[in-house]
Amino acid sequence: MNAATPERMPATEEISGLIERVTFHNDESGFCVLRVKTQGHREETTVIGSLPSVSAGEWLVAEGWWVKDKEHGLQFKASTLKTVPPNTVAGIERYLSSGLGKGIGPVLAKKLVERFGAEVLVVIENRVAELQSVDGIGPKRRERIARAWQEAKQVREIMLFLHSHGVSTSRAVRIFKTYGEQAIEKVRENPYTLAKDIYGIGFATADQIAQKVGIPRDSLNRARAGIDHVLLEATSAGHRSLPLEKLKLAEVKWRDVPDATGEPKRHVLAIDDVV
Repeated sequence: MNAATPERMPATEEISGLIERVTFHNDESGFCVLRVKTQGHREETTVIGSLPSVSAGEWLVAEGWWVKDKEHGLQFKASTLKTVPPNTVAGIERYLSSGLGKGIGPVLAKKLVERFGAEVLVVIENRVAELQSVDGIGPKRRERIARAWQEAKQVREIMLFLHSHGVSTSRAVRIFKTYGEQAIEKVRENPYTLAKDIYGIGFATADQIAQKVGIPRDSLNRARAGIDHVLLEATSAGHRSLPLEKLKLAEVKWRDVPDATGEPKRHVLAIDDVV
Protein backbone atom coordinates (compact mmCIF):
# COMPACT_ATOMS: atom_id res chain seq x y z
CA MET A 1 0.00 0.00 0.00
CA ASN A 2 1.49 3.32 -1.08
CA ALA A 3 2.03 5.98 1.55
CA ALA A 4 -0.18 9.02 1.22
CA THR A 5 1.48 11.86 -0.67
CA PRO A 6 1.74 14.93 1.56
CA GLU A 7 -0.26 17.92 0.36
CA ARG A 8 2.02 20.44 -1.30
CA MET A 9 1.71 24.07 -0.31
CA PRO A 10 1.20 26.40 -3.28
CA ALA A 11 4.14 28.50 -4.34
CA THR A 12 4.02 31.99 -2.85
CA GLU A 13 4.65 35.22 -4.67
CA GLU A 14 4.40 38.94 -4.01
CA ILE A 15 2.12 41.38 -5.79
CA SER A 16 1.60 45.10 -5.25
CA GLY A 17 -0.74 47.79 -6.46
CA LEU A 18 -3.28 50.49 -5.70
CA ILE A 19 -6.41 49.55 -3.76
CA GLU A 20 -9.26 50.63 -6.03
CA ARG A 21 -12.11 49.42 -3.84
CA VAL A 22 -12.69 47.80 -0.46
CA THR A 23 -15.41 45.30 -1.35
CA PHE A 24 -15.69 43.93 2.19
CA HIS A 25 -14.02 44.47 5.55
CA ASN A 26 -14.92 42.89 8.91
CA ASP A 27 -13.93 45.20 11.76
CA GLU A 28 -13.78 42.33 14.28
CA SER A 29 -11.69 39.76 12.42
CA GLY A 30 -9.98 42.08 9.96
CA PHE A 31 -10.96 39.83 7.03
CA CYS A 32 -11.19 41.84 3.83
CA VAL A 33 -11.84 41.52 0.13
CA LEU A 34 -10.04 44.13 -1.97
CA ARG A 35 -10.02 45.10 -5.62
CA VAL A 36 -6.48 46.08 -6.53
CA LYS A 37 -4.93 47.50 -9.67
CA THR A 38 -1.76 45.43 -9.64
CA GLN A 39 1.38 45.92 -11.65
CA GLY A 40 1.59 43.62 -14.64
CA HIS A 41 -2.15 42.81 -14.75
CA ARG A 42 -4.62 44.48 -17.10
CA GLU A 43 -7.69 43.68 -15.00
CA GLU A 44 -8.17 44.49 -11.32
CA THR A 45 -7.11 41.70 -8.97
CA THR A 46 -9.29 40.41 -6.14
CA VAL A 47 -7.14 40.11 -3.01
CA ILE A 48 -8.40 38.39 0.14
CA GLY A 49 -6.66 38.57 3.52
CA SER A 50 -6.73 40.37 6.87
CA LEU A 51 -6.03 43.96 7.91
CA PRO A 52 -7.19 45.88 11.00
CA SER A 53 -8.13 48.81 8.77
CA VAL A 54 -7.89 49.51 5.06
CA SER A 55 -8.94 52.25 2.65
CA ALA A 56 -9.21 52.72 -1.08
CA GLY A 57 -6.27 54.71 -2.41
CA GLU A 58 -3.67 52.99 -0.22
CA TRP A 59 -0.77 51.14 -1.81
CA LEU A 60 -0.88 47.42 -1.06
CA VAL A 61 1.92 44.85 -0.91
CA ALA A 62 0.63 41.28 -0.59
CA GLU A 63 2.41 37.96 -0.24
CA GLY A 64 0.46 34.77 -0.89
CA TRP A 65 -0.77 32.56 -3.70
CA TRP A 66 -3.42 32.36 -6.42
CA VAL A 67 -6.60 30.35 -5.85
CA LYS A 68 -9.53 29.57 -8.14
CA ASP A 69 -12.86 30.19 -6.38
CA LYS A 70 -15.84 28.36 -7.90
CA GLU A 71 -18.10 31.38 -7.52
CA HIS A 72 -15.75 34.37 -7.78
CA GLY A 73 -13.03 33.08 -10.08
CA LEU A 74 -9.29 33.75 -9.75
CA GLN A 75 -8.26 35.43 -6.48
CA PHE A 76 -5.04 36.18 -4.65
CA LYS A 77 -5.09 34.73 -1.13
CA ALA A 78 -2.68 36.75 0.99
CA SER A 79 -0.84 35.44 4.03
CA THR A 80 0.72 38.88 4.56
CA LEU A 81 -0.75 42.27 3.68
CA LYS A 82 0.99 45.61 4.11
CA THR A 83 -0.40 49.03 3.25
CA VAL A 84 1.25 52.42 2.90
CA PRO A 85 -0.34 55.82 2.20
CA PRO A 86 -0.63 56.73 -1.48
CA ASN A 87 1.85 59.12 -3.08
CA THR A 88 -0.11 60.26 -6.13
CA VAL A 89 -2.67 63.07 -6.16
CA ALA A 90 -5.43 60.78 -7.42
CA GLY A 91 -4.64 58.11 -4.84
CA ILE A 92 -4.44 60.65 -2.01
CA GLU A 93 -7.81 62.16 -2.90
CA ARG A 94 -9.44 58.73 -2.94
CA TYR A 95 -7.74 57.80 0.33
CA LEU A 96 -8.87 60.97 2.10
CA SER A 97 -12.45 60.68 0.89
CA SER A 98 -12.89 57.00 1.72
CA GLY A 99 -10.89 56.21 4.79
CA LEU A 100 -9.40 59.00 6.87
CA GLY A 101 -12.11 59.59 9.47
CA LYS A 102 -15.70 60.68 9.16
CA GLY A 103 -14.71 64.34 8.93
CA ILE A 104 -13.61 64.09 5.30
CA GLY A 105 -15.85 63.28 2.36
CA PRO A 106 -15.28 63.52 -1.40
CA VAL A 107 -15.94 67.29 -1.54
CA LEU A 108 -13.52 68.18 1.26
CA ALA A 109 -10.91 65.70 0.00
CA LYS A 110 -10.96 67.44 -3.37
CA LYS A 111 -10.52 70.85 -1.67
CA LEU A 112 -7.56 69.58 0.36
CA VAL A 113 -5.82 68.15 -2.69
CA GLU A 114 -6.47 71.34 -4.70
CA ARG A 115 -4.99 73.41 -1.88
CA PHE A 116 -1.94 71.30 -0.97
CA GLY A 117 -1.49 68.85 -3.86
CA ALA A 118 0.54 65.69 -3.16
CA GLU A 119 1.92 67.35 -0.02
CA VAL A 120 -1.42 67.19 1.81
CA LEU A 121 -0.47 64.12 3.89
CA VAL A 122 2.74 65.87 5.00
CA VAL A 123 0.62 68.83 6.06
CA ILE A 124 -1.70 66.58 8.08
CA GLU A 125 1.33 64.91 9.68
CA ASN A 126 3.50 67.92 10.46
CA ARG A 127 1.63 71.20 9.82
CA VAL A 128 -1.93 70.36 10.78
CA ALA A 129 -2.83 73.97 11.67
CA GLU A 130 -2.60 74.83 7.95
CA LEU A 131 -5.68 72.71 7.28
CA GLN A 132 -7.83 75.56 8.58
CA SER A 133 -6.88 77.57 5.51
CA VAL A 134 -9.28 75.28 3.62
CA ASP A 135 -12.93 76.35 3.57
CA GLY A 136 -15.02 74.00 5.72
CA ILE A 137 -12.29 73.05 8.22
CA GLY A 138 -12.46 74.55 11.70
CA PRO A 139 -10.60 73.62 14.88
CA LYS A 140 -12.80 70.60 15.72
CA ARG A 141 -12.64 69.09 12.25
CA ARG A 142 -8.90 69.75 12.09
CA GLU A 143 -8.47 67.81 15.34
CA ARG A 144 -10.59 64.90 14.05
CA ILE A 145 -8.51 64.69 10.89
CA ALA A 146 -5.23 64.80 12.81
CA ARG A 147 -6.43 62.15 15.28
CA ALA A 148 -7.60 59.83 12.48
CA TRP A 149 -4.24 60.19 10.73
CA GLN A 150 -2.28 59.36 13.88
CA GLU A 151 -4.46 56.29 14.53
CA ALA A 152 -3.92 55.04 10.98
CA LYS A 153 -0.18 55.65 11.30
CA GLN A 154 -0.08 53.76 14.60
CA VAL A 155 -1.84 50.75 13.07
CA ARG A 156 0.72 50.62 10.26
CA GLU A 157 3.64 50.84 12.71
CA ILE A 158 2.24 48.02 14.86
CA MET A 159 1.61 45.79 11.85
CA LEU A 160 5.12 46.48 10.49
CA PHE A 161 6.64 45.55 13.87
CA LEU A 162 4.66 42.31 14.08
CA HIS A 163 5.42 41.36 10.46
CA SER A 164 9.13 41.99 11.02
CA HIS A 165 9.05 39.45 13.85
CA GLY A 166 7.46 36.69 11.79
CA VAL A 167 3.82 37.23 12.74
CA SER A 168 1.33 36.53 9.94
CA THR A 169 -1.19 39.24 9.07
CA SER A 170 -4.20 37.33 10.43
CA ARG A 171 -2.45 36.78 13.77
CA ALA A 172 -1.18 40.35 13.79
CA VAL A 173 -4.75 41.59 13.42
CA ARG A 174 -5.85 39.50 16.40
CA ILE A 175 -2.94 40.84 18.46
CA PHE A 176 -3.79 44.41 17.49
CA LYS A 177 -7.49 43.93 18.25
CA THR A 178 -6.61 42.52 21.70
CA TYR A 179 -3.88 44.95 22.79
CA GLY A 180 -4.53 48.04 20.68
CA GLU A 181 -1.87 50.74 20.95
CA GLN A 182 -0.03 48.67 23.59
CA ALA A 183 0.60 45.80 21.16
CA ILE A 184 4.31 46.51 20.58
CA GLU A 185 4.98 47.06 24.29
CA LYS A 186 3.14 43.86 25.27
CA VAL A 187 4.97 41.70 22.72
CA ARG A 188 8.37 43.11 23.61
CA GLU A 189 7.79 42.75 27.36
CA ASN A 190 6.46 39.18 27.42
CA PRO A 191 5.41 37.56 24.13
CA TYR A 192 4.40 34.40 26.00
CA THR A 193 1.20 36.16 27.11
CA LEU A 194 0.08 35.77 23.48
CA ALA A 195 -0.49 32.05 24.11
CA LYS A 196 -3.00 32.93 26.83
CA ASP A 197 -4.64 36.00 25.31
CA ILE A 198 -4.79 35.38 21.56
CA TYR A 199 -6.87 32.64 19.97
CA GLY A 200 -4.83 30.54 17.56
CA ILE A 201 -1.44 31.30 19.13
CA GLY A 202 0.12 28.53 21.22
CA PHE A 203 3.37 28.13 23.09
CA ALA A 204 5.38 27.18 19.99
CA THR A 205 4.37 30.32 18.06
CA ALA A 206 4.84 32.57 21.09
CA ASP A 207 8.27 30.98 21.62
CA GLN A 208 9.31 31.74 18.04
CA ILE A 209 8.24 35.37 18.42
CA ALA A 210 10.06 35.56 21.77
CA GLN A 211 13.35 34.49 20.19
CA LYS A 212 12.96 37.13 17.46
CA VAL A 213 12.39 39.94 19.97
CA GLY A 214 15.40 38.82 21.99
CA ILE A 215 13.88 37.01 24.99
CA PRO A 216 16.54 34.63 26.46
CA ARG A 217 15.70 30.95 26.22
CA ASP A 218 16.45 30.55 29.93
CA SER A 219 14.05 33.31 31.01
CA LEU A 220 11.55 32.76 33.80
CA ASN A 221 8.71 33.84 31.50
CA ARG A 222 9.63 31.06 29.06
CA ALA A 223 9.81 28.51 31.88
CA ARG A 224 6.40 29.52 33.22
CA ALA A 225 4.85 29.51 29.75
CA GLY A 226 6.33 26.08 28.97
CA ILE A 227 4.90 24.61 32.17
CA ASP A 228 1.49 26.13 31.37
CA HIS A 229 1.75 24.54 27.93
CA VAL A 230 2.53 21.09 29.36
CA LEU A 231 -0.32 21.32 31.86
CA LEU A 232 -2.76 22.49 29.17
CA GLU A 233 -1.82 19.54 26.97
CA ALA A 234 -2.40 17.19 29.90
CA THR A 235 -5.81 18.76 30.56
CA SER A 236 -6.73 18.43 26.88
CA ALA A 237 -5.83 14.74 27.07
CA GLY A 238 -8.32 14.29 29.91
CA HIS A 239 -5.96 14.42 32.88
CA ARG A 240 -7.14 16.24 35.99
CA SER A 241 -3.67 16.35 37.53
CA LEU A 242 -0.06 15.63 36.58
CA PRO A 243 2.64 14.23 38.90
CA LEU A 244 5.60 16.57 39.35
CA GLU A 245 8.05 13.97 37.98
CA LYS A 246 6.04 13.66 34.75
CA LEU A 247 5.92 17.42 34.49
CA LYS A 248 9.70 17.55 34.79
CA LEU A 249 10.10 14.88 32.11
CA ALA A 250 7.75 16.78 29.79
CA GLU A 251 9.75 19.94 30.39
CA VAL A 252 12.87 18.25 29.00
CA LYS A 253 11.15 17.89 25.62
CA TRP A 254 10.66 21.61 25.08
CA ARG A 255 13.63 23.14 26.90
CA ASP A 256 16.88 23.11 24.86
CA VAL A 257 19.28 25.83 25.97
CA PRO A 258 22.90 25.60 24.74
CA ASP A 259 25.66 26.04 27.31
CA ALA A 260 29.00 27.76 26.76
CA THR A 261 30.27 24.80 24.71
CA GLY A 262 27.28 24.90 22.38
CA GLU A 263 25.87 21.62 23.72
CA PRO A 264 22.16 21.52 24.67
CA LYS A 265 21.67 22.01 28.38
CA ARG A 266 18.51 20.76 30.10
CA HIS A 267 16.76 22.28 33.11
CA VAL A 268 18.57 25.58 33.15
CA LEU A 269 15.80 26.67 35.52
CA ALA A 270 14.35 24.05 37.80
CA ILE A 271 10.59 23.58 37.67
CA ASP A 272 10.55 23.88 41.47
CA ASP A 273 11.71 27.49 41.05
CA VAL A 274 8.76 28.57 38.92
CA VAL A 275 5.77 26.59 40.23
